Amino acid sequence: MPLHPQLAAVTARIRERSEATRRDYLARMAAARSAGTARGQLACTNLAHAIAAVDADDKQRLRGPAWPNIGIVSAYNDMLSAHQPLERYPALIKRAAREAGAVAQFAGGVPAMCDGVTQGAPGMELSLFSRDVIAMATAVALTHNVFDAALCLGVCDKIVPGLLIGALAFGHLPTIFVPGGPMPSGLPNPEKARIRQLYAQGKADREALLESETQSYHTAGTCTFYGTANSNQMLMEVMGLHLPGAAFVSPNTPLRDALTAAAAQRVASITALGTQYQPLAQVIDERAIVNGIIGLLATGGSTNHTIHLVAIARAAGILINWDDFSDLSQVVPLLARIYPNGSADVNHFHACGGMGFLIRELLDAGLMHADTQTAMGTGLRAYTQEPWLDDGVLKWRDAPADSLDETVLRPCRDPFSPEGGLRLLSGNLGRAVIKVSAVAAEHRVVEAVARVFDDQEQVAAAFAAGELDRDVVVVVRFQGPRANGMPELHSLTPALSVLQKRGHRVALVTDGRMSGASGSVPAAIHLTPECVSGGALARVRDGDLIRLDSHTGVLEARVPDAQWSLREPAHADLGANQFGFGRDLFANFRAVAGDAEAGASVIQP
Repeated sequence: MPLHPQLAAVTARIRERSEATRRDYLARMAAARSAGTARGQLACTNLAHAIAAVDADDKQRLRGPAWPNIGIVSAYNDMLSAHQPLERYPALIKRAAREAGAVAQFAGGVPAMCDGVTQGAPGMELSLFSRDVIAMATAVALTHNVFDAALCLGVCDKIVPGLLIGALAFGHLPTIFVPGGPMPSGLPNPEKARIRQLYAQGKADREALLESETQSYHTAGTCTFYGTANSNQMLMEVMGLHLPGAAFVSPNTPLRDALTAAAAQRVASITALGTQYQPLAQVIDERAIVNGIIGLLATGGSTNHTIHLVAIARAAGILINWDDFSDLSQVVPLLARIYPNGSADVNHFHACGGMGFLIRELLDAGLMHADTQTAMGTGLRAYTQEPWLDDGVLKWRDAPADSLDETVLRPCRDPFSPEGGLRLLSGNLGRAVIKVSAVAAEHRVVEAVARVFDDQEQVAAAFAAGELDRDVVVVVRFQGPRANGMPELHSLTPALSVLQKRGHRVALVTDGRMSGASGSVPAAIHLTPECVSGGALARVRDGDLIRLDSHTGVLEARVPDAQWSLREPAHADLGANQFGFGRDLFANFRAVAGDAEAGASVIQP
């Protein structure tokens, strides 16, 4: 199937826009490639330090040039349910590596924080910046320069993007991402949302809310709603960095263990020591980045990736922007309904056809690049298969020809929507993105007066006092990366959902983030420029008429031009956001962070 013309055009303009930066990146990666083993370039003292603690057999192997050395970079900790299963992985990987004629060493750990724990709390102000810390920590782990390949172990929100950004600085190394898999399904998502809304209205107590939440998040594995963590796994699959079908296999199962072992053996076979050299820099190119955007649109994935994908692409010398997302959204159909865009979770999505079905549908419609390089050494067509165990042996077979539940996953000929779930909004307030895949058609245009807040606690207090019980555009400003680290404002969702269910026309406009769990209330987020960088949102006052139109892509304050141009921007007291909970350590990050459309990064590739 030939590429869709819009897909071809967007890819071509990205390639043209990125010509100089991509050329420079590839030149750096070519220069970093060593002849022979990386450790062969080390002085004897350096090498002795690197292999001092390994067992005698591995030490002997690493003294010679024949066996590749695989670096394991892991985000393991046992507080994050998604990452707790990673505790077992290094032993599995080391054993599998030896069977493949390789050695694996634990190169280093990276921090991993849980946005679910920090939502609405001061720690959330470190969340976005943790991505760049993870990237730097990945570089520290790999900079010993004794590795011929890398395995990156991570799952959740900022962790996978951070690992990938860091690994791309070592793009001459073959790299495979090794996921953990989702926890078994718990309390149905609509019931969880119902209890949250009752609590926001004071109709359910804390004990009822806690019982609901613990039934939802109840054991080891990734949270099962389709937020940023599971969007990460989708992206690694469509970008060719997983083994096919690895994204949503449950943890601590024979199939998951077999996939983990196979990842070690596969990465050992694609080092520069063999004939199948497949460096990360060649896997992540313009086509892979576009495939990632398309996967995000086709599944209604996390809005956080309108930031993370930009930063990932830049780390590979590729320049994308929100116009690329918006233009592709016009032609990419929405094929999945996973909570919060529907009632099903990722386990249901996986069971009814999952990633193999989705990728095949998009390839057959000319809506993905099939000719990308992948960790498998083949094009993306290999990812239309799913893994299974045949008498304990890992094999792959074609994904189901038909969706087993078309309320969750549909073919391109009969999508949930002919367009993807993201839109670009622009106007006199700046540029923002909106996720509309979960927003009902009747709520996609809102025109109402503004109520302006400088933090989410003020919004909660106003809701509790009944001050928002009307048509309203809730403006939450000074929430960008340079103001306070750009925390997610997901804790506002229950209250705003209650107002919308009461029949009011409600929207959120902010220079902050929502989350991968952005739901049914229209939210113009990531507004750029942010307020502390001169963004126009700082000019909005209570009572201004705001129009958010996701059909026409308009976001504007309907204030007379003469009045608007003379209005002085407001200033916020951000002193409380500068200290406590580690925030004082990130002052330099806030000072130099880029805007959201440039990836909100402190790293300047």
